[in-house]
Amino acid sequence: MSPTNRTVVVTGIGATTPLGGDAASTWEGLIAGRSGVQLLEQDWAADQAVRIAAPVAVEPTEVIPRPQARKLDRSAQFALIAAQEAWKNAGFEGRAGEDPAADPDRLGAVIASGIGGVTTLLDQYDVLKEKGVRRVSPHTVPMLMPNSPSANVGLLVGARAGVHTPVSACASGAEAIGYAIEMIRTGRADVVVAGGTEAAIHPLPIAAFGNMMAMSKNNENPQAASRPYDVARDGFVMGEGAGVVVLESAEHAAKRGARVYAEAVGQGISADAHDIVQPEPEGRGISHALQNLLDNTDLDPAEIVHVNAHATSTPAGDIAELKALRKVFGDEADHFAVSATKSMTGHLLGGAGGVESVATILALYHRVAPPTINVENLDPEANVDIVRGEARKLPVEGRIAALNDSFGFGGHNVVLAFRTV
Repeated sequence: MSPTNRTVVVTGIGATTPLGGDAASTWEGLIAGRSGVQLLEQDWAADQAVRIAAPVAVEPTEVIPRPQARKLDRSAQFALIAAQEAWKNAGFEGRAGEDPAADPDRLGAVIASGIGGVTTLLDQYDVLKEKGVRRVSPHTVPMLMPNSPSANVGLLVGARAGVHTPVSACASGAEAIGYAIEMIRTGRADVVVAGGTEAAIHPLPIAAFGNMMAMSKNNENPQAASRPYDVARDGFVMGEGAGVVVLESAEHAAKRGARVYAEAVGQGISADAHDIVQPEPEGRGISHALQNLLDNTDLDPAEIVHVNAHATSTPAGDIAELKALRKVFGDEADHFAVSATKSMTGHLLGGAGGVESVATILALYHRVAPPTINVENLDPEANVDIVRGEARKLPVEGRIAALNDSFGFGGHNVVLAFRTV
């Protein structure tokens, strides 16, 4: 019987985002306060009310061979790129079994997407209507499945302990990492590749989010459109990409001499039971998730120095999250340096929790918090310390911790905690 309640650590990171084609360039862009938002140049965008988004900085076909890419939805392409980087970054060579340090029966994969293969589904429906039945790709079903990114990552690394796809809207990526932590903690796996991915910059999702008044329509100034906590914020900006981490039991990582970025302390989960779209305005559900995290881990609030906030740049959501932090932590929240990295990457929906976990881990590892950009007039209700304008150094000595918040339509709330080692 495998031991339970094991310590879990992060040994690998990978990403492809609007700021860069890997984790290093993404981190560089975050610390520099650079925006990845731009005006959409596709012909279809001209008719949209929202004509801005944050596409990936490096097209996946520049990394993945085209014959392979044609059999993958864009969301799976992103996931594979980030997972390949994270797997290599963790020090593994080849698939599990080929590398003696990775036992396939003790290796899992948990990659989430909030929307899944939406571009494949919509594009192949257009093919059906315009060119007929015989022209529909035989790869359509395995491409559009929501579990396609996770399944392909599982195949990439040779995972046999379990391959999973939690779907909880914009909390999906964070829930995937939380699920992976529990797989290791309970003894079901020694190593898990986990994260989130999304590829929804397409006419229908853009139109739908735009019509529900969820997205910014600041087409005249794209790079200033995502503005969490600013009084003029008017909605999120769609982003795309993936963020993936490699998690291991501390014992397994030590045995193979792996570099450790941080400890993955645990997760807190709750649901609002309030509305399918709108957040509970007082942050009660978020408060419950935060308290759940504290009740089920050894995290000391005094250790927390940084929060990578969900902060999508919507009028209601940004403040509800801060209310929850104050409700649970009280004056302890005074020493939280709060960053809203969506101000630079846009909102990657189901991929947000993965990318922002990478950012949170690197913030601890380098002991510096990324800035929140575009905050020209701070909302007076933002009663915490927002890291504005430029990056800020975190304490250089002692053990410190950070939170990554992710919330999604349907009232899903996930909070992840990481800590230096």
